[in-house]
Amino acid sequence: MRVSTRLSVLLAAASTHVSAQETGKLGDAAEVSNNPVGVVYKATLPENAYFQGAYMDGGNIEGEVTATAEPDGKGVRFTVKLSNLPRSGGPFPYHLHVAPVPDDGNCTVTLAHLDPYVRGEATPCDKNAPETCQVGDLSGKHGAIPADTDTFEASYVDAYASTLEGLGSFFGNRSIVFHFPNKTRITCASFEKVEGGAELPGPGDDDDDGTASSTSSAPSGIVTPPPSSTQGGSGNGTATTAATSSVATGAANGLRAGAAGAAVIGGAAFAFLL
Repeated sequence: MRVSTRLSVLLAAASTHVSAQETGKLGDAAEVSNNPVGVVYKATLPENAYFQGAYMDGGNIEGEVTATAEPDGKGVRFTVKLSNLPRSGGPFPYHLHVAPVPDDGNCTVTLAHLDPYVRGEATPCDKNAPETCQVGDLSGKHGAIPADTDTFEASYVDAYASTLEGLGSFFGNRSIVFHFPNKTRITCASFEKVEGGAELPGPGDDDDDGTASSTSSAPSGIVTPPPSSTQGGSGNGTATTAATSSVATGAANGLRAGAAGAAVIGGAAFAFLL
């Protein structure tokens, strides 16, 4: 009887632990069904790689990523066209990141993966349950770039990323980063609006209050404080906590329900740095 009881407790605890890791602290990602139709964003990779060790003689991955809403506004179609991929070190994951690329091309300054539901990355994304993945984990949901190939093309619809300004899942003023499997950042590029309206301000220039009208319950705002270090081209994926009132307030503004969200965060904002 005692053994059975202990086993039940252990199984329940294990189930709770796995569940907590496989979905965000704010729940599963919401599908976005009212993306503005006709708006197109493009990220074009620079001439030279950020991690020069990937191209000892100079050069970079060549190509671009374009994104536009589906005709019914449900989901965003990403089209990836790349060439001159590194000859070794694959497969290559890639993600939407929180911040745009600075003028000096430092990919570390793009901060962490776009993760408005505060999922983190300790547990790998399960592509069979994409709603439990980080919004920005495109390769986790749709497949990494294979090793031993010079070119790569893909087109897919992501139901959780958004072209609707004001949502936490909006990526139009953010960036995309390509990695080695060990998390070293090879190259990165900011998204720019190429069709459908005026240029957008960066996340730091945005005075959005998170009240945009939407049929999605995706939280708005950025819950990720700056990293403690920008040295090198890789991150360690370590979770850090900033328990300051200003960061906590910014995080609380990004929750889908202020009071409930504040209880989840517990006075601190969490960032998962890569």
